Amino acid sequence: MHSRTITIAIFFIITALVLYTVGVWSERFQHKLKWWHTMLFWGGLTADTIGTTAMSILSGSLFAVTFHGITGNIAISLMLFHAIWATVVLIRKNEKMILNFHRFSILVWAIWLIPMISGAVLGASH
Repeated sequence: MHSRTITIAIFFIITALVLYTVGVWSERFQHKLKWWHTMLFWGGLTADTIGTTAMSILSGSLFAVTFHGITGNIAISLMLFHAIWATVVLIRKNEKMILNFHRFSILVWAIWLIPMISGAVLGASH
């Protein structure tokens, strides 16, 4: 059970990294938020949530009061807000917001990397 759960967790965390990074940086390079970017944001959030839940099962705590636990919960909350806001921006069809959304995306992605990196460091040290 333990090795299967860790394999699932790692798979989904890496999937989240790929989806979210491709979505954020594609949007940045294209200078315009598009629906497919938003779908990658939602996919990254979903994969990150599954991976984090699997890791939480292994650690025995979903809301650990540690640096990694706190930053991880902040990151998932920001990812959720980011995906919702991207959806709202596209539905509203506000061209100025669509063209400037990448600034917010890069900020959220950078914050999200903090628990991603700290989790990899913690995992490698065990």
